[in-house]
Amino acid sequence: MEKSYNKDFSRVAVILTTWNSERFFDLFPGPLLLQGIRPDQVLIVDSESKDNTVKRARSFGFCVHEIPRLEFNHGGTRALASTLVPWAEFLVYTTPDAIMATPETLARVLAAFDNPEIGAAYGRQLPHHNADLFAIHHCNCSYPSFSWVRKYADRTTFGYKTVYLSDSFTAYRRSALESVGGFPRRIIGSEDFYLGAMLLKNGWKTAYVADSTVFHSHNQTLVQVFRRFFDIGVMQAEQSWIREEYGSPVGAGTRFIRSEVMFLLSRNPILIPVAILRTIAKYLGYQLGRRHQRLSHDLCMRLGNFHEYWTAQA
Repeated sequence: MEKSYNKDFSRVAVILTTWNSERFFDLFPGPLLLQGIRPDQVLIVDSESKDNTVKRARSFGFCVHEIPRLEFNHGGTRALASTLVPWAEFLVYTTPDAIMATPETLARVLAAFDNPEIGAAYGRQLPHHNADLFAIHHCNCSYPSFSWVRKYADRTTFGYKTVYLSDSFTAYRRSALESVGGFPRRIIGSEDFYLGAMLLKNGWKTAYVADSTVFHSHNQTLVQVFRRFFDIGVMQAEQSWIREEYGSPVGAGTRFIRSEVMFLLSRNPILIPVAILRTIAKYLGYQLGRRHQRLSHDLCMRLGNFHEYWTAQA
């Protein structure tokens, strides 16, 4: 018998951050509004979009809170959002490019909270129809078809991967989130990893729910890959305690590379040189990010994705 979510047990807010996201409003609202478990509120926190994002959001009945672009922060803005829905017992953070794949997506991820020890739960991400082979492999490797629950002691088995969550589609129990101080007010990215690490360290468990699915993937250029891993390196340098508690991500990265090469060998071997270049871009970006304090402020701003993070430091 399929596990069902008890609607009377809590109140649910779905939260998205947007910036010039009008193009996504042809896709994500429909599946969200057709969920068997309807959220009590969909909250959009918009960072001064120049297109029709705000107008489109309001046309679907979503609540919109607008902030200046320079005030956006991956952690701080999500922390702000939680204060705007103080009545919500569960907060589902997602992104406008994550499309709920079935009418049961929301109910199934929320069902994980029937276990009172679960502080956060995230679903499976499937590749978009236009995903390239690199994006397809990333989804297959990072989001398998079987579920699990992680606890702090699992770090000795799974290392850095123990803390994995995804800010593209993760639900949080408010009491758990508040017990660890909520989202960090200032972080360059990987705020999901930060919270996963904090929740586990403080006695909560996290769940991966494989039958709760969204379509979400990115086809990234070499430059985009480099910038992403530069930001990851910065985050790990500034939150070095995560590495100390859960170990280095290098082992997981090596396993990913091997898996990617085998995947490409079976699909399109001609792309293996591109995979090598992507690996080099990841390594260089990550290593520079970890050593960002040795770089100039202007150079850091150019190397990463999140320019506002460095502008706020100036």
